[in-house]
Amino acid sequence: MRQHITRMAVFIVGILSIGAPAVAQQRPDFLFGRPGNSIAIRGQWHQPRAASDLYDFVTKELTLEKDDFNAPGLAVDFGFSLTPRVDFRTGIDFTSAFARTEYRDFTEGGLAIEQDTRMQQLDLVASIVFALTPRGRAIGQYSYIPNRVVPYIGAGGGFMRYQIEQEGDFVETKTQSAYYLDIFSERYVSNGWTTSTHVFTGLDVRLTPNVFLTGELRQIWGNAALKGGFVDFDPIDLTGLRIAAGIKFVF
Repeated sequence: MRQHITRMAVFIVGILSIGAPAVAQQRPDFLFGRPGNSIAIRGQWHQPRAASDLYDFVTKELTLEKDDFNAPGLAVDFGFSLTPRVDFRTGIDFTSAFARTEYRDFTEGGLAIEQDTRMQQLDLVASIVFALTPRGRAIGQYSYIPNRVVPYIGAGGGFMRYQIEQEGDFVETKTQSAYYLDIFSERYVSNGWTTSTHVFTGLDVRLTPNVFLTGELRQIWGNAALKGGFVDFDPIDLTGLRIAAGIKFVF
């Protein structure tokens, strides 16, 4: 074990001793050639349009607002340069909303009749990204300076998986009367895959030659048929606006 550690230390010291003079001589905003790939990690906020009848029903019956389906999430994407200003990007992002609710018009012995509502979306996407300004400029044959700020636009499509779940106590409204409530416990779940499309605009701000702050505004469209206890509703509206910010590494 000590031999491995010693060899690794010697190797690192050797690399530093060779590379340090070269690093010291170059400007800190230089790269040795134009980057061809990138990895970005973003936190995001999803605001669904919530335009289908399921949203109307649950917000009418329960203490739930359409804003309760707004959700935090995480996105990771990988970019591959096609030309100096055009990239192909593929990635995955996930959002999850949760709300504890109760019936607006019914109680049991003066106590609330409660449920938990969850809504999740997982997206597998592919996009074409176009930089609105040059990403950088070459100086000679080996040096490349990334620009400080690069705005971009893009569009694409993919596959979206949704899951909506409600678990708790419910009222059978068809049999309820002024003197008796038919209350039962249940878990309703509907999930599935559908296709989606999206457009976006964003901005990369350079921190170092290889690291950027990145912000993005994305509109995504989709809908899917419902299953299980939600089967009597129209397809669920999965369209929404996503605001994201994070960090991007280029290499």
